[in-house]
Amino acid sequence: MTAWLLLLLLALIWGGSFLSIRIALDEIPPLWTVVHRVLWAALVLWVAVWWTGAALPRGKRVWIGFAGMGLLNNVIPFSLMAWGQLFIPTGLTSILNAATAIFGVVVAAVLLADERLSGRKALGVLLGFAGVATAIGLRNLLSFDVTSLAQIAVLAGTLSYAFAGVWARHYLSGLTPQVAAAGMLTASSVVMVPLAMAVEGPPDTDLALRTIGAVAYYSLVATAAAYLIYYRVLALAGSGNLLLVTLLIAPVAIVLGAVVLGESLAPQAYGGFALLALGLIVIDGRLIDRLHSGR
Repeated sequence: MTAWLLLLLLALIWGGSFLSIRIALDEIPPLWTVVHRVLWAALVLWVAVWWTGAALPRGKRVWIGFAGMGLLNNVIPFSLMAWGQLFIPTGLTSILNAATAIFGVVVAAVLLADERLSGRKALGVLLGFAGVATAIGLRNLLSFDVTSLAQIAVLAGTLSYAFAGVWARHYLSGLTPQVAAAGMLTASSVVMVPLAMAVEGPPDTDLALRTIGAVAYYSLVATAAAYLIYYRVLALAGSGNLLLVTLLIAPVAIVLGAVVLGESLAPQAYGGFALLALGLIVIDGRLIDRLHSGR
């Protein structure tokens, strides 16, 4: 029961992150939005590392791991998705974000010897890609306007997440969750601060209270606290529940986008999410196995 409650809490937190980032983007440019996300979260997580007395990372290899993980899991996807959210609704962003699990299966099958693509997983991947294509709309892809490019940017971010999973297995195995997350976010901050300064100039410090609240939410709650909750769920319920979180995030983001920002999605977006959800259920396999055992 504890694992399920934490799982639902995590879905609510991450579902709200899309809304808070979109609110922040009204005043803060995309790269500085990412800086606020990784920098403050890194500081909070180092406090957690100190509080728990976890061993500090040592050695060249682990810092190479942090650098690669920071790029693949934070710098690239956060930046691409923040820019994409300037042009597409938060609900659609969350639907496309659910493709992370689909790309994760494909990338793992290509790069990891023990992650072969079974027939069931292949079927789930095909359903997932069909869902993504439906949500985007093939006509939109043919037009190549800024909306189409924004959707492609979000999908590129999910692909980066998939490579991050493989990178973590090679370089960060054996580290405590707090140390791994803090090191990754620190490496991300080292990259993002000078990049944002060079591209977007100095940060704007005269921000509305609404914007400050949004930054505090997606940095401290949806990044720092969410990492700690996620690893707690991982210990209680296993990695397979990542797919369940992915499925729960999108409905939360869609509802919040509609209620707070008045956003509406085309019917094809909901159809695409249904196909994507079916693909993830097939890949996961647990629900199908239960149905078979019930019979």
